[in-house]
This record gives sequence, structure tokens and C-alpha cells, in this order.
Amino acid sequence: MSTVVSQTRRRSVLPGFRVTMGFTLAYLALIVLIPLAGLPLRTASIGWSTFWATVLDPRVVASYEVTLLTAFAAACINGLFGLLAAWVLVRYPFPGRTLIDALIDLPFALPTAVAGITLTTIYAPNGILGAPLARLGIPVAFSRAGITVALVFIGLPFIIRTLQPVIEDLDLEVEEAAASLGASRWQVIRQVIVPYLAPAWLTGFALSFARGIGEYGSVVFISGNMPMRTEITPLLIITKLEQYQYAEATAVAVVMLALSFVLLLTINALQGWSSSRVAR
Repeated sequence: MSTVVSQTRRRSVLPGFRVTMGFTLAYLALIVLIPLAGLPLRTASIGWSTFWATVLDPRVVASYEVTLLTAFAAACINGLFGLLAAWVLVRYPFPGRTLIDALIDLPFALPTAVAGITLTTIYAPNGILGAPLARLGIPVAFSRAGITVALVFIGLPFIIRTLQPVIEDLDLEVEEAAASLGASRWQVIRQVIVPYLAPAWLTGFALSFARGIGEYGSVVFISGNMPMRTEITPLLIITKLEQYQYAEATAVAVVMLALSFVLLLTINALQGWSSSRVAR
């Protein structure tokens, strides 16, 4: 009798499960799966030879290089300074900490086009920061450096927000115990702190890198959009669409979609690794 009651309770924990699950699957199919399936179907119409000729065109390959290198550079910069910022925000009380913590989410709330225009104005050759940098021979706007700056801006919150809860869970007593056993500060960092934070840090790094690969609005103004030099892949896709080259645009989009799936699987694997380490 008790077994029957317990099974009934387990079944009634989420009332309407079949209805809600069906609605969820239908919603995801309409919003995500069907549009994504349309990309390879549209690309298949041009044939393999045209597909490879399109995705391996020198201009397209150059856009891959610009997109991947700048996104990776921005993710590395965010990985370093995001870790430092997250550590300071969690471990050290100081005036204005709440305000700074709130400003971290500004790239999430600010329209990316607004961010791009603002960064272009600041780092242009006659801008507040661009003018002194230009006099030093360091051009930022309309160069790969400018693209990296924009991607650093929009990717920083991913690192910080991923690391903050993990740093909060890192008990100070663990560090104190290691120090009491004779470990130096460097040994505590290398053998206690870094292994604990590594899964979350890698997850944040992958999220920042993935966001940078697909970013458009904040980059399109500051990049200068020079083919073979500062043209990013999302902009090249838009250019092909404007020229009514729909099949070619979807072919390039399929390559970016495949890369996005690889990054998504990597992020999920890192999150699973992080959860398993925390559970231990």
C-alpha cells in the first residue's frame, strides 16, 4: 500500500507533465529546430562542389581567421582580467562594490549596436582614447585590435558571472588549512585555488569565445569592414544576403552553425565536469 502511495506521489509532483513536455518540444521545434534544419536543406541545393568553393573562398577563409583569432584573443583577455575581477568582487569589501558588480551586467542590457557606436567614438583616431593611442602608433578603431576590444566588452560578464558563485563556495578555511600545513601562497594558489576554479573558468572562457564568434552589432562599426583584413564572418553572411546570394550565405552559416555546435558540446562537457568535481 505504501509503495502505491509513494509511486502516486512521484507521478503527481509535476502535474500536466505530458502536456507541458509536448508544448515545450513543439515550441523548440518551431523556434529552433525547424529554422536550423532549413540551413543545411537550403545549402544542399547548391551541390557539394559549389558548397566547398563558397566556404573555402579566400575572402571567406580570411573572415574565419579574423573572427576566430579576435574572439580567442578577447576570451584570453577576459579569462585573465575576469578572474581577477571576480576574485576581488567576492573576496574584498570596498566602497562601491555593489555598483561595480551591477555594472558587470551592462553588456547584457545594452544594445550591441549602441556599444559598437560608443566604442568606435571612443577609440576612433580623434576619440578620447583613440587620439593618444594613434599618436603612439597604436590604431584601435578600424583594425583587429578594435574588434578585440569590442569582444572583450561583450564577453567579460560570462567569465565573471561563471566564476563568482564558485569563488563564493571556496571556503577560506581550506586555504588557511593549507597555509597552516606549511604551504606557501603560491602553492595554495597552484594546488588549491586553481584546480577548484579551473572547470568554471574554462566554462566561462568557452562561453566568452562562443559569444565572440557570433557577435555582430558591437563589431560592425569598429571593425571598418575591410575585406581580407577586418571583415568578420557574420558581416560577410549579411553582405551575401544583401546581394541575394542566399545559398552562399547559408553555406557560410552552416560552417558557423557546426562550429557553434562544437562549442556547445564543449561547454556542456565542461559544465558536467565542473558539477562532478563539486559533487566530490
